[in-house]
Amino acid sequence: MEIGQKVKVFRLRDRVSPPVVKKLGQVGIIQGYKLTDGGSIGVVVQFDDNSSTWFFEDEIKPV
Repeated sequence: MEIGQKVKVFRLRDRVSPPVVKKLGQVGIIQGYKLTDGGSIGVVVQFDDNSSTWFFEDEIKPV
C-alpha cells in the first residue's frame, strides 16, 4: 500500500464508533501511516467528505 493509492474499506477488525462503521464499503485515498500501540502499522485513509481515520492493512484493499 502506497500513499496516494485508492483503497476500499471491506472489513473492520475491532469494535469501532458509528462514524467509522459508516466508512465500511467506502473508497478513500491513503494519506499516511500510523504506528499502533502493538507495534503494527496502520494506514490513514481520507474520504470524499474530508474525514480521515486509520485502518489495519487487512481491513482495506486496493481499488
